[in-house]
Amino acid sequence: MASKRRSVLSLETGEHFFGFGFGADSAAAGELVFNTSMTGYQEITTDASYEGQIVTLTYPLINNYGANPIDVESRRPWIAGLIVRELSPTISNWRASESLGATLRRAGIPGLSGIDTRKLVRILRSGGVRRAVLTSLADGHAPYTSDFEWITGRTEGIESLLGELTARAKSVLPLSSQKLVENVTTPDRYVFENNGSWAPWPAPRVRESRPRIALLDCGVKQNIPRSLAIRGCEVSVLPYASTASDINALDPDGVLVANGPGDPEQAEAAVTTIGKLIGRYPLAGICLGHQLLGLAIGASTSRLKFGHRGANHPVKDLKTGRVHITSQNHGFQVDAGSIPADSGFQVSHVNMNDGSVEGLAHESLPVFSIQYHPEASPGPQDNQYLFERFLDMVDGDPV
Repeated sequence: MASKRRSVLSLETGEHFFGFGFGADSAAAGELVFNTSMTGYQEITTDASYEGQIVTLTYPLINNYGANPIDVESRRPWIAGLIVRELSPTISNWRASESLGATLRRAGIPGLSGIDTRKLVRILRSGGVRRAVLTSLADGHAPYTSDFEWITGRTEGIESLLGELTARAKSVLPLSSQKLVENVTTPDRYVFENNGSWAPWPAPRVRESRPRIALLDCGVKQNIPRSLAIRGCEVSVLPYASTASDINALDPDGVLVANGPGDPEQAEAAVTTIGKLIGRYPLAGICLGHQLLGLAIGASTSRLKFGHRGANHPVKDLKTGRVHITSQNHGFQVDAGSIPADSGFQVSHVNMNDGSVEGLAHESLPVFSIQYHPEASPGPQDNQYLFERFLDMVDGDPV
């Protein structure tokens, strides 16, 4: 039986978590966040909005249904590292083609299992996002203790190494100082080809007019263009820095600005483009696209303490009064008090947990945005109706 690979997660504040490595035998550095979804770990790892982040999954049992080449949300996994409580050694799902560990190993991404993820999440909730490093310990560094002594923190002999890891965590560049969207956007324009592997429930209305949609890719999840294509749209995906002239040349019927990683203020090119498109085309923004719209209309954005990441966040639609359970992944918000009074925009949705802005809508123009993910993946499909709302705008119907 192969020996377990002893690995350690070190936070900038000096806390250390000792467990066992899986995935790639390499080091990772990034901001440490947590996701509360019970399923969908493969979709999470391939969500480009996680670029530069080490993700902790709060659900305790991971890898029990394995991984497959279909349930991916982009061209590769983007997370810097993955933290889980228990990595199931047994896979039980007819669709599985490999383990999650094999997927991460092929992508060069390390994972850590066996730690108390409850304690880790409490640290993040009370103190906010932390910078961290994840690394395996060479045999010469790991103390010759039992596995139990290792995971409970018996670390005699490696105190100096732990100090070095804390210093490395403190040196990690904050997300607000990185232009992460440039890493994940498509390099070239392309027309999305629906692979037909997914369909929402209930079945959507197919638009016979075949609307042409220009999608600004800030790190798009594949279920966004798929949700449009399955409704009969022709979706052209463009690099995030595309200009208004680039979009005008396509003569689209509508424009959608997709999700992506990092601080919206680091995506200035997209903000400029969106500002020139408002009022010219029906326009919608999702997640980062929502924040970019906020900046384009003169509002400000700010960082949330520990972000919203999971498939169970309640959001209230202020127009209808309905509360929807939503899928979310973001660490920034549009500041409600900063929305210019003369912009014509108002808050359309609010988060029921903390009151943060979850949507914007213009009083007369065909423009709206939402902070959460109507395409889910992972998460509930309750909010697919927002694609219908967007396409109704494209057809000329009132918002």
